[in-house]
Formats: sequence, structure tokens, C-alpha cells
Amino acid sequence: MPRLNYYRRIFSAYLLGGKSHLTFWHEIPAENPNATPGELGDYYMLFAEKADYRGAYDAAGIPLLDYHGQIGRQYNPIAIAQYGLGNYNLFRRTADPSRRQKFFLIADWLSAHLEQNARGLAVWNHHFNWEYRDTLKAPWYSALAQGQGISMLVRAHKESGDVRYLDAATRALAVFTRPVDSGGVAFTDDHGDLWFEEYIVSPPTHILNGFIWAAWGVYDYFLATKDSSAKDGPARELFTRGVQTLVRNLDRYDLGFWSLYEQSGTRLPMVASPFYHQLHIVQLRIMHRLTGETVFARVADRWEDYSRSRVNRTRALVSKSVFKLCYY
Repeated sequence: MPRLNYYRRIFSAYLLGGKSHLTFWHEIPAENPNATPGELGDYYMLFAEKADYRGAYDAAGIPLLDYHGQIGRQYNPIAIAQYGLGNYNLFRRTADPSRRQKFFLIADWLSAHLEQNARGLAVWNHHFNWEYRDTLKAPWYSALAQGQGISMLVRAHKESGDVRYLDAATRALAVFTRPVDSGGVAFTDDHGDLWFEEYIVSPPTHILNGFIWAAWGVYDYFLATKDSSAKDGPARELFTRGVQTLVRNLDRYDLGFWSLYEQSGTRLPMVASPFYHQLHIVQLRIMHRLTGETVFARVADRWEDYSRSRVNRTRALVSKSVFKLCYY
């Protein structure tokens, strides 16, 4: 039944043109040329279409994603943060006050909706069950949500000077310093590599796009605090270790014809969809700009070459479909 529901959602969103959560996520990935490495300014990806989301909103103007069926319309903190970041980029480009208003609406929502998990750490929860390898039971949290929420809040603090936003970002950062079995989102493998887990499952799956987005939030917190009295040490060290993890493990995501979505640990690998393959390329190019590590540019070039091949694209789509039918 979970796999059948997955294909129903795909059919609705893409073949019938229906509106679903998928129509929000699958904006064509694009770098933001106005984002400057080392400066807390524009966000690194554009999110322009997400800023003009055409789906549902609540009465206050907070976007809701429609998962249909029993889940229905839900607040998704990752989507909410991306909507806010897209509006922030557009505000900086156009000085449109309505964009600024939407950005701060989201910053206020994020500040107000940090909740304590079972270990007393501040998280943005998803209040609906989600089908993955193991069903994620509500409420569940994610390094991806934490990272993008932090990216929002530190920009709100910079724009307004309101310490509430930085305080909330500091509370949200704490989960990156704690392992998953202690309520955090960090996992250190047998080689000493530090991972930020998008989905908290055991054994961990190391989802590539979620790991990178989460790391950007840690990086943004470091940028926001490096010239202040706040303690930036943990954020700087966390980001540095995350970069080292990527450098050492990026080849594990390379199939020789396409990229992997995650380290699934299954007999068949979980190949990235065309969307996520392109997202990986964009994220790696941004990582190269942020860090100067040449391996990120080199792998991005190689993966872009893969996507130019019709044979590779077809092979990836078939492999992805077989994985979904066999696993999750």
C-alpha cells in the first residue's frame, strides 16, 4: 500500500497536473548568483517559484502542503522555510515590501513553533506520519528542517536586529551537537565521519541533499555569530566536519552513470530521480563556492555529464522505479 500511494501521488502531480506536495518540492534547482560566500546575504538557491507558491495557505498566510488522502493539508517546516527564503531573495533583489512582510511572517512562525522533543531539544516537528523505509511517526523532526529554519532565522536577525530570531536559531542548532540516540540529528560513523540525518532511522541512510542543506544552516549560523560575542565555535567545527564527511564519502554516491539519493543499505541502491540528480549538481557547485574544495566542482561536472546521456537517464529512471517497487 505505501508504494501504491507513492505512485498515485506521482500520477496526480505530474500526469494529471494535480496540486500536491510534489508540485512544491520539484522546482527546477537553481543557484542564486547574488549569494556571496562568506557573507550572510541572499540564500544560496533561488527558490523563486516556491516564493510564489500557488497551493493552499492558512488564514495567516502560512503555506500548507496537500498530501491528499488521510494526511491532507499539513504544515511542513521545510517547505515553510524554503518559501520564506525565496521571498527573502526576492526582497533583496526588488526591495518589494510585500516580500519582506512574507519573509518576517515565516520567521515569526518558525520562532513560535519550535517544540521540545523527548530529550528536551528544540525542533521543528512534522505532525503527520510519513512513509519511508520505516514509517516516521508524528511528531518527527529532521536535520533538513533544522538547517533551513536556522538559515531563515539568522537572516531575520540580521535584517531586523531582533535578538529573538538569533535566540531561536541558537536553540535550533543544539540538535546538531547531539547524536540521534540522544535526541539530536548527528550521527558519527565507524570512520569518525559526522553526518546530519534528514530522516532519523536506524541504521541511518545519509540522504545526500538533506545533509547538504542541513550543513548550510550550520554554516549560516557560524556566519551570523562569528563577529559577535556568541559562541560560534561549535557551528564552525560542525560545518568543517560535515565538509570533510562529504569530501571523503562523495564517491559512495557515484554509480558511474548517475548519483544515489542515499545510502539505503539495501541490495539494490536507491538511485536519485532526475530532479534530485540535478539538485545534487547544484548543491555541489554551491559547496565548491562556499568551501573552495575542488572535489565538489569535479563531481558536479561528472554528474552533469551523466545527465546529458539519454541512456543514463533511462537507466536511472528504470533503476529508481524498480527500487520503489521492491523497497520504499
